[in-house]
Amino acid sequence: MKMRYLSLCLIVCGVALLTFPGVGVAAPSKSLIAGGAGHSLAIQKDGSLYACGLNDSGQLGLGDTANRHTLIRVGSATNWVAAVGGHFHSLGLQVDGSLWAWGHNGAGDLGLGDTTDRLIPTRVGSATNWVAVTAGWSFSLGLQADGSLWAWGYNQYGKLGLGDTIDRLNPTQVGSATSWVAVAAGEWHSLGLQADGSLYAWGNNYFGQLGLGDAIERHSPTRVDMANDWVAIGAGRAHSLGLKADGSLWAWGNNGWGQLGLGDTTPRDAPTRVGSANNWVALASGYCHSLGLRASGLLWAWGGNEDGQVGTGDTTNRLTPTLVGTGGVAVAAGGGHNLGLQANGALWTWGNNTYGQVGLGNTIDCLIPTQLKTFNAPRSVVIPLFD
Repeated sequence: MKMRYLSLCLIVCGVALLTFPGVGVAAPSKSLIAGGAGHSLAIQKDGSLYACGLNDSGQLGLGDTANRHTLIRVGSATNWVAAVGGHFHSLGLQVDGSLWAWGHNGAGDLGLGDTTDRLIPTRVGSATNWVAVTAGWSFSLGLQADGSLWAWGYNQYGKLGLGDTIDRLNPTQVGSATSWVAVAAGEWHSLGLQADGSLYAWGNNYFGQLGLGDAIERHSPTRVDMANDWVAIGAGRAHSLGLKADGSLWAWGNNGWGQLGLGDTTPRDAPTRVGSANNWVALASGYCHSLGLRASGLLWAWGGNEDGQVGTGDTTNRLTPTLVGTGGVAVAAGGGHNLGLQANGALWTWGNNTYGQVGLGNTIDCLIPTQLKTFNAPRSVVIPLFD
């Protein structure tokens, strides 16, 4: 999995005890840690933003294209409240509700009306009502406070949800619904939740990652099932994860490395329950691996483990959730690496480190979660993702 074109996962966490905001009102994101294909982002307790790893397109936001092997502060702002890493670009939200973007922009990934890369955070439009963002392979999705969903960038397979496959250089509203409360971007597909607990999917569906019982791509949001109890979602390269209100974990899509956690490597084209536990509270999806937190703070991982991304001290794939650590309150997965937060603000990283994305000052893969002792995230980190 040490390749130039890794995929990523972007939704940081969700919760089984989630209380949805009222219809048409999306709540602010708390994405304090994020992993892109080969880079990492994290927000300190003072609201400052840090980045490390691959920087060939300026995705670290440091004004150049040099990789960094340790977390480096991005600018001087102390009002960052959320950050996400796309394939080779990054997005961030500031406390005033403004949206910022930087890095690769070849297909309008940044939403700035052009295709010119940016090496530092650049404001996207003038709106001050952005509350959540996510990013995939050269495309981005965002929610505004009124519950509207917006998309921009590369639109192959219809992953923007706009009913076609035409790229967009500026944020474009997806339909007319104002009831969206969560969104997740994979490599070629997207997922979204509405305030009534319904789940929607669109984009590429070759492995059944849309969960619709077939392999037919969709160019606009399509309801996955008739259930109204979905509370959190995660999208990997070609697999998907979801949590229901009863704390159960579900998975579907590609399963070549066991990333669905179902004990085999057979793909699923519809949501399939993972085990029998009813205490899952957070999830994250990487290129070919998955992470989950239970209510007790126990961290579990499964799937591809070539670079140690499962965190078990070896490189053997795991086909079912495997206990990795304790005390977690949030997790994020990049292409082949991960970040985790504990309640005391401690930041832990592990997995692929080809570009220094684990932040340990070298490029040696890290096979077990390792604390970055110089970093302290906000101690007010709480689950759920939406209050």
